Amino acid sequence: MNHPQEIPVRERVSAEEWAVRVDLAAAYRVAAHMRWTDLIYTHISARVPGGKPHFLLNAFGLMWDEVQASNLVTVDYDGEIVDDPTGLGCNRAGFVIHSAIHKARPEINCVMHTHTAAGIGVSAQEQGLLPLSQHAMRLTGNVSYHDYEGAALELDERERLVADMGQRMTMILRNHGLLAAGRTVREAVDYMYYLERACQAQIAALAGGAKVVMPSKAIAEKVAAQFERPGYQEKKGEWRALLRALDKADPSYKT
Repeated sequence: MNHPQEIPVRERVSAEEWAVRVDLAAAYRVAAHMRWTDLIYTHISARVPGGKPHFLLNAFGLMWDEVQASNLVTVDYDGEIVDDPTGLGCNRAGFVIHSAIHKARPEINCVMHTHTAAGIGVSAQEQGLLPLSQHAMRLTGNVSYHDYEGAALELDERERLVADMGQRMTMILRNHGLLAAGRTVREAVDYMYYLERACQAQIAALAGGAKVVMPSKAIAEKVAAQFERPGYQEKKGEWRALLRALDKADPSYKT
């Protein structure tokens, strides 16, 4: 349902939800800056705090640099619009993909899905992501794969997508693009950054046709363990730095 427009969104949601909305809008702006966009398509979602089976998505029709905390759409796991300040609704494929993960993985609070050139490129390579860079090795053991079934419009695909993802935090959607999840918006952005950069490096390394250096499995696993050591994620400062950059450039994401 649509709430009366005279009641500002910030006044009809909890402080906890508003904080999530601000972070999610920031993620859209960061992604737009990184050029992870595909016109009005692809999506980033965040679980609404408080226990209800609701999550937030971008309004279908807005560019990612237009997303604000107050214009996000609230959707339930059945695809019903709970709150839509813009009246634009949401992308059906976005609902299918994101509802699947939010419903099956309660520890995940943010999901990102992109269609970048590098991501699509690696998704079409039979061998998948190779440990050619530190960025890729950071994700060792944490990348899953899901075969292409056409545009993600059918609800029964959700079961297969969730089964393929397992307990991992990133996924390469074959012939389609990339997906990253996180316990927080910050963590999802972090995983997507590394996955996207790893794909960019792989496309660049293979483009010239020269023989590449393939690190050992032991080294790749060592790098992944280094990035997952206790306390590392909490000390990372990239998200705070990105928010400072957003605030300097255009703080309207907070509104």
